[in-house]
Amino acid sequence: MSHFVFLFIISMFINLSQGAQMPYMTTDPKEVSGKSFDYIVVGGGTAGCSLAATLSEKYSVLVIERGGSPYGDPLVEEKKYFGYSLLNTDEYSSIAQSFTSVDGIKNHRGRVLGGSSAINGGFYSRASEEFVKKAGWDKDLVQESYKWVESKVVFMPELTQWQSVVQFGFLEAGFYPYNGYSLEHTQGTKIGGSIYDQCGKRHTAADLLGFGKPNCITILLNATVKSIIFDANKTRAVGVRFMESDGNLNKSYKAHVEKHRGEVILTAGALGSPQILLLSGIGPENHLNDFDIPVIVNLKEVGRKMSDNPAIGLLVDRFSQNRTIEPPQVVAIAEGFKFILQSGVLPTNITTTRIAIAAKFAFPKSKGRLKLNSTNPRENPSVKFNYLENKEDLDACQEMVLHLQHVARSETVTFFLGTQAQDKLVAGDEDLKHFCKQNVRTYYHYHGGCVVGSVVDEDYKMNGVKRLRVIDGSTFEESPGTNPMATVLMLGRYQGIKILKEREEQENMFLSPQGSPQPQP
Repeated sequence: MSHFVFLFIISMFINLSQGAQMPYMTTDPKEVSGKSFDYIVVGGGTAGCSLAATLSEKYSVLVIERGGSPYGDPLVEEKKYFGYSLLNTDEYSSIAQSFTSVDGIKNHRGRVLGGSSAINGGFYSRASEEFVKKAGWDKDLVQESYKWVESKVVFMPELTQWQSVVQFGFLEAGFYPYNGYSLEHTQGTKIGGSIYDQCGKRHTAADLLGFGKPNCITILLNATVKSIIFDANKTRAVGVRFMESDGNLNKSYKAHVEKHRGEVILTAGALGSPQILLLSGIGPENHLNDFDIPVIVNLKEVGRKMSDNPAIGLLVDRFSQNRTIEPPQVVAIAEGFKFILQSGVLPTNITTTRIAIAAKFAFPKSKGRLKLNSTNPRENPSVKFNYLENKEDLDACQEMVLHLQHVARSETVTFFLGTQAQDKLVAGDEDLKHFCKQNVRTYYHYHGGCVVGSVVDEDYKMNGVKRLRVIDGSTFEESPGTNPMATVLMLGRYQGIKILKEREEQENMFLSPQGSPQPQP
């Protein structure tokens, strides 16, 4: 028995011994309509699942997810089908929803319980110490929260043939030191964690729901939130209004939060959370007036500071083949964390694949904006990222292309592929600029729209409205680590623990030493 199989069996035994029973799921909105919960979590994605599981330890939680269940879907669960979910998208029901930014760049967002952790490459790597420090997070609680996630859904990968090859290609190109297997965000070349286990099964954020109290969580699937409900004074969130994702737009249902300390928490992602705020009347007044949406809070920064890491991909094999699909397992991280390089064998259609080496740069200066297209919550909002608009970004892209070329023409890569190394694939500053502008694409790590400090405070509470928070990637001003999944998973757990502690302190404040209730201010 291999070391990897042994570890997998042990981890599965631990999960079973912990009683990882999934909570109740339903697609019938009538089952939750009119009911009250301590917390309503809008979006059963990467942050929402870990948050809901944590809050359920002491309180009742309703999770509203616009997509369906990932369980039993081979496009989600099986590594051999990685990437296929991005090839087959439709308007209202596919697990991946496509959208094209105003810049003309095609992109995707998750529409399934588990969110984008159900459609991505599964690569798991933490944020840097600098990111944690800049965010003002408690370092010890961050570590505890990462470890909680990792004990349940993260595995050490066994390198595939191509991943072993490109690993040496990264080293040949100068991405030192070699760090082996590591979950830390450190300079050099390393093997990262994976949410695919040793049998090739994906473990999405949805699995974390099984580690909460199942009788305290209700999951409503295929339901799209239309707007937040406020009290008569328009100062406090008291519930949400929602519809069936494939139903009549004019048919609505309502769910409420517990009267005294209940909260609505948006975890709908960098597109979904700002969109819901705008539909609810929280955002720039002029923009809301364009859609005749009554203004609750004139908050100009909602939808602002949208950012996506510009990426370039090179196809390094000579033609399409039928290779075994490989998600990324190895990463090259440049000095100062400026550039991130990975490679995979990706499907181009049902029968063929291509090998791509891709890179992104980590700290783009260019920012964009998200706006509504309509008042239909199922319709994608309009977003423009302004790729390479800032000159520094264009300069960084040129440097990044040179790094990609070094890897693509390394002896290891060219020998494996049976190709001849070219001295230069793209030459000259003007050629590089043109190449960047023509070939810039997304790395699927877009973020912003509800940034901490401008839309929410350091506790992720909405500015101007009580009992409303946003906890997801929309609060980030930069994408953490090699990719945001690990940190968004951690954030749900981290903030969930903080909310539990905060509520415990509040409840203790209103009790005398003898346990008698005291008047609330």
